[in-house]
Amino acid sequence: MGHSEFDQYTKERHPWNAGRMIGSKKALKPQQVWAIRFWLDRKQRTRDRALFDLAIDSKLRGCDIVKMKIGDLVSGGRIRSRSIVIQQKTGRPVQFELLEPARSSILAWLERRGGALEDFVFPSRIDHSDHISTRQYARLVDEWVIGIGLRAEDYGTHSLRRTKASIIYKQTGNLRAVQILLGHTKIESTVRYLGVDIEDALALAEGTEI
Repeated sequence: MGHSEFDQYTKERHPWNAGRMIGSKKALKPQQVWAIRFWLDRKQRTRDRALFDLAIDSKLRGCDIVKMKIGDLVSGGRIRSRSIVIQQKTGRPVQFELLEPARSSILAWLERRGGALEDFVFPSRIDHSDHISTRQYARLVDEWVIGIGLRAEDYGTHSLRRTKASIIYKQTGNLRAVQILLGHTKIESTVRYLGVDIEDALALAEGTEI
């Protein structure tokens, strides 16, 4: 049963987002990406460096990143240069490329972490057979951005998902390519996600041959 708007219980409740900024989180700029990498290396946070690099290159949602298994990233004893993940939200596969910085940091973490191919890349501290939670991932992102002097309120896990997509779009103007990389089913979703002006987006899309 629900509660009436006149119930005392309802009056005492506070919105979950009270005091929080709502809306799209900023994408990181290239210099901020390297600043976070430097900060994590200086703090010797090997796991976090691997997690950060994977998030930037994969452009995946947090729910997909935390559930990745070692076998998703490793083949023949080496870190894959490309990987495919089935997205939890859409059930559709999305492919991404891991560049050298990410491959190096992931390898350094896995050499320390150990484990089998079916184990999670980033295990929970409470239960090593489980993965870290999306909430813990979000807390880590807050630490990283605060560590380089940014406001946690302006950034979040989606900032990492948007970062490389935003850079690719700014460099190429190819909205269709970004749509594929983000695993969006509709280009309108990509337009909203990047905060692109609709007229500019349609003009670019119409002029892009695939």
